[in-house]
Amino acid sequence: MAIKIKFGTDGWRAIIAKEYTTDNVARVAEATALWLKQNNKPLKVVIGHDCRFGGALFVETATKVLCDQGIKVFVADDIATTPMISLAANKLDCGQGIVITASHNPPNYNGFKLKSQIGGPSTPDVVAEVEALIPENKITPETTLAEYELQGLIEKVDLSTMYLQAVEAAFDLEAIRNADFGIAYDAMYGAGQIIIDKILPNAHKLHCDLNPSFKGQAPEPLHKNLTELSELIKNNADIHVGLANDGDADRIGMYDENGNFVDAHHLILLLIHYLHKYKGLNGKVVNAFSVTARVQKMCALYGLEYQVTKVGFKYICKIMAEEDVLLGGEESGGIAVKGFIPERDGIWMGLLIFEMMAKTGKSMTELIQEVYDVVGGFVYKRNDLHITDELKKAIIQNCKDGKYESFGDYKIDRVETVDGFKFFLNENDWLMIRPSGTEPVLRVYAEGSSMEAVEDILNQAEATILN
Repeated sequence: MAIKIKFGTDGWRAIIAKEYTTDNVARVAEATALWLKQNNKPLKVVIGHDCRFGGALFVETATKVLCDQGIKVFVADDIATTPMISLAANKLDCGQGIVITASHNPPNYNGFKLKSQIGGPSTPDVVAEVEALIPENKITPETTLAEYELQGLIEKVDLSTMYLQAVEAAFDLEAIRNADFGIAYDAMYGAGQIIIDKILPNAHKLHCDLNPSFKGQAPEPLHKNLTELSELIKNNADIHVGLANDGDADRIGMYDENGNFVDAHHLILLLIHYLHKYKGLNGKVVNAFSVTARVQKMCALYGLEYQVTKVGFKYICKIMAEEDVLLGGEESGGIAVKGFIPERDGIWMGLLIFEMMAKTGKSMTELIQEVYDVVGGFVYKRNDLHITDELKKAIIQNCKDGKYESFGDYKIDRVETVDGFKFFLNENDWLMIRPSGTEPVLRVYAEGSSMEAVEDILNQAEATILN
């Protein structure tokens, strides 16, 4: 019996050669084609893959199934980032975009993301409809790609050039390239390497070669995975800022001139500050539940409307499509802004920060201090607990039942439950517990006034929930 395929917070992901097979990719592709037909969408799809193992094979499989259903398929002529596919779905007026990627997951995973006609993640209701159409079985057609191409059903597209043109129209690249700060870029062996040379030719580059194993490390832009980039900046006086992206380049991680990691909470605050205070832009700010409450404080001071969603950028994208949104952001490093497609884009956000530095003449540290002058200083950390499914379920049930009144010395003041459980310990410090929607882990997040305080909160909380 065929496995049940279930989409998570951002697409379907599974282990290659176990659940993630050509047969199962064919099933999801068939469901996508059926959804397009049933909903009177343009019978056109753009598809591409990142640097993961088997990407080209899985694209070929999905393409054959789509063509067999009479769908015109635009196939990326090279490796593609997720934002490239999203942009192309919009520019080419496609009914859907498909990215073969498992984003930041470990190298033995691959995945299947659905992108909408507006250039962002397909909404939760669309994903549910596609999921419901997945057949029990689907045999990949034997017709060759060359035959489908002769029928006019396949067209190769240069997505890198399309993306580069969008970047050139939106940014003062000359100011960034000629600024008096050096840039280091870490692709984490991911798809960002395909475009970065054209945008930042003088950047010092790390892990910008093809290695589907990612050297055994998940391509997630967290400090624990980016120590080489951090050390490079610390030991090189010519480098003043670092940028890293995940496997499909829709997430961002950054470093200041001292090699200190700058997390997504700080980047979101920096971007709101730049877009509103420096560029005079307005609009609602929409953030996932796990983002710092300091954003709400900044929005209140700047007169910007603020809204919280469940974790998963598809929830943010839906609001961006319907309302005037200045910025949408996630704790995991996925951020989108006004003036581009409603899609997370790690390279685009990095360029905004570089432009901010170039235009102001200030370092990352100086700009962060501007943010602290508005909302106060803070430190954040997230631990991913690899525990048994049984223990994970027990901890979540305890949260639901209100079993936790304190975590060691930290008494719980109040709890919010938009998506997971956010325990406020006072006005500013909090701890959050939430199971991952894409990996078999329990995430524990904390924010406090110093790293020592944050680590103490995490240690006492984990001692409480794991015993």
